[in-house]
Amino acid sequence: MVKIVFMGTPEFAVPALEFLNNSEFNISLVITQKDKRRGRGKKLLPTPVKEKALELGLDVYQPENVNSEESLKLLKEVQPDCIIVVAYGQILRKGVLELPLHGCINIHASLLPKYRGPAPINWALINGEKETGITIMKMDEGLDTGDILKYESIPIEEEDDSKSIHDKLSLLGARLVVETLNDIKNNNIKPIPQDDNLSTYAPMLSKEIGKIDWNNKGENIINLIRGLKPWPSAYIIYKGDRVKIHKARRVEKFLESENGKVVKVQEDGIYVNCSDSCIVIEELQFPNKKNLKVREFLKGNQFDLNIRLE
Repeated sequence: MVKIVFMGTPEFAVPALEFLNNSEFNISLVITQKDKRRGRGKKLLPTPVKEKALELGLDVYQPENVNSEESLKLLKEVQPDCIIVVAYGQILRKGVLELPLHGCINIHASLLPKYRGPAPINWALINGEKETGITIMKMDEGLDTGDILKYESIPIEEEDDSKSIHDKLSLLGARLVVETLNDIKNNNIKPIPQDDNLSTYAPMLSKEIGKIDWNNKGENIINLIRGLKPWPSAYIIYKGDRVKIHKARRVEKFLESENGKVVKVQEDGIYVNCSDSCIVIEELQFPNKKNLKVREFLKGNQFDLNIRLE
């Protein structure tokens, strides 16, 4: 097994591309999504995978539809032994899935069958999981339902958020996929069917799910903040503004007042009551402003005491 086609788009996929490029396997083609206009200037920018692939001197293909006749024709010409898929962003149909000799192999950022779907890292944090991991899976036509080829778990530490877990898992996935290919090459792999009865779903994120419910428990609020950092971010409504909350901690209830009430404002944070404790907001971001620590924010701004946050 020597020929690899790599399909990926975001930053999460870049370490796997680099690891594979430095391995004994030959990346014959990199397939990624179309360039998109991003940032304030709306400049047309390449995907992170395209940027890295060009830096490595690899051929890049950016089809509108990876399942099209044109795409299939190109893949048949390349004749890959395996297609590696990492957060590519399009669903692969039967024609593509069955084309490589060793099938299509996906790096998924959860311990399958838990958290199938597009946002496994975020939902693991939001739901208060104590561990997560990477599953290397042989793809089929279902949604993350294919046989497990390899997996490895990592603990979710108290200070972790979705960005830190993203970075840890992207590196773990890169190492595991190379190990998996070596195992396949040496005929040392035993696929494990997933138990659908144990599956959970990690749906797409939206801005709306970030609104903090102050009638919730403190632990759940902290998990929401961690799970949605840096995007789409947990938020509060303060005097009509949607204010993003990037970091907070939980302490004992400061005063027996109503939930959502600001009970103390000082340099170390903004104290807000919830159902069983008090949330101390440590980093916040007003619309069209930078993310600031509360200490920095209070140097030139005021945050009202005794106001009830929506």
